[in-house]
Amino acid sequence: MFQAAVTQTNEFQRGFADLQKKYDPRRAQIKRLSDEIDTLTKQLQTQGAQLTDAERVSRARTIDEKKKQLDRDTQDAQSDFQNDMQQLFTTVAQKVDELMTEYAEREGYTLVLDAGEQQNATVLYAIQSTDISKAVIEAYNVKSGVPAPPPQAPGPPAVDAPQPQPAPAH
Repeated sequence: MFQAAVTQTNEFQRGFADLQKKYDPRRAQIKRLSDEIDTLTKQLQTQGAQLTDAERVSRARTIDEKKKQLDRDTQDAQSDFQNDMQQLFTTVAQKVDELMTEYAEREGYTLVLDAGEQQNATVLYAIQSTDISKAVIEAYNVKSGVPAPPPQAPGPPAVDAPQPQPAPAH
C-alpha cells in the first residue's frame, strides 16, 4: 500500500511522465533497429538463393551484429530506466514517509501498517476508515504543490523494467 500511495502522488505521476518522454527517443531508436533487423532478415530469406555464399555470410554477419547491438541497447535502456525509476520512487517515498509520520502523529494514530504483500506486513482485520492512504496522498499533493499531470492518451508502453522496490515505512 505504501508503494501504491507513493506512485499515486502528483509528483510521482509527473516524474513518471517526464521519464517516459526522456526515454521516447531511445525507445524509437530501439524500434528502428529492430525493424531494420526484421527487414534484413526477410531480405536474406527471400534473396538467399540468389546470393553468393560470401554475400549470404556477410549479410548474416551484419544481422548478427545488429542483433547484438539491439540486445545491448535494450539492456542499457532498461537498466537506465530502472535506475531513474528507482531514484524517482526513492525521492518521493522519502517525502511521503515524512508526511505520513506527521499525519499519523497529528491524527493520533499509534500504529500504521503497510498492508502490502510483504511477508511481515499482514492485516488480519481492518475497517475501511482505517486506511489513510487516500488522505496521505491528498495531503502530500497539497503540501508538494505539484499539480496533477494532464491526462495522457494511451501510447506505447515504457521500456520494460521491473517495478521499483518500496522504501520501508515507519
